[in-house]
Amino acid sequence: MLASFDTHLFWEVLHSGPYWKGALLAIYLTCASLGAACLIGFPLALGRASRSRAVRTCVFLYSWFFRATPTLLLLLIVWDVLPQLWTVFRGSWFKPFLAAFVALSLNEAAYMAEIIRAGLLAVDPGQELAGRALGMKRWQILRRVIVPQAVRIVIPPTGNEFITVLKLTSLASVISVHELLTAANEQASVKFSFPEVYGAALVYYLVIVSVLMFLQSRLERRFTFRSRARRAPIALAVPASHDAR
Repeated sequence: MLASFDTHLFWEVLHSGPYWKGALLAIYLTCASLGAACLIGFPLALGRASRSRAVRTCVFLYSWFFRATPTLLLLLIVWDVLPQLWTVFRGSWFKPFLAAFVALSLNEAAYMAEIIRAGLLAVDPGQELAGRALGMKRWQILRRVIVPQAVRIVIPPTGNEFITVLKLTSLASVISVHELLTAANEQASVKFSFPEVYGAALVYYLVIVSVLMFLQSRLERRFTFRSRARRAPIALAVPASHDAR
């Protein structure tokens, strides 16, 4: 079986333009989608703790719908269904990349909301009480006390979500987004040499994920160091019965 592996073809497709361009597009789509998901997920996470029952219900329905809908189905709905329901989506501006960005962002926002909410809940309630004792307003406590401590808790699962979204970008090939898997499928249809073509795509994914895992570990160390450095001033204002973080 290994004797049939064409090394020359493998290196040829590995260094080809469609592959590295598809890889860059996948990374760009991942960064844009996860960034938008974080922006949407933060108010959703706050909405889960809202005093308004209507707000909590809306957030729950959003999370329920997008977590229950398969990502592939959501991509097809955004790309194929929306133009039939609203004519505004039939314009030339609605590109496959934009459709993939919308679908992945809305889908990941439901997961990021839970991750952010878990990070906020992990901060000791005594921190908020200490902030109130110092005369800080609610938004000041959230921005200066709770969020900085929640960041270091949120980083590991957010890094995992980044890797997950990167792999989910391969599903965008069904709506003609020319990412890495699309480039591999095109090469496979021309070369008819599947081990070399898909092996090269696998190498790209392994390299990208390895770099992301390294950056995640560095980011975790940096924020852990900062949190330790800033822990003492906050801990002085916290009652002894609470765990200072």
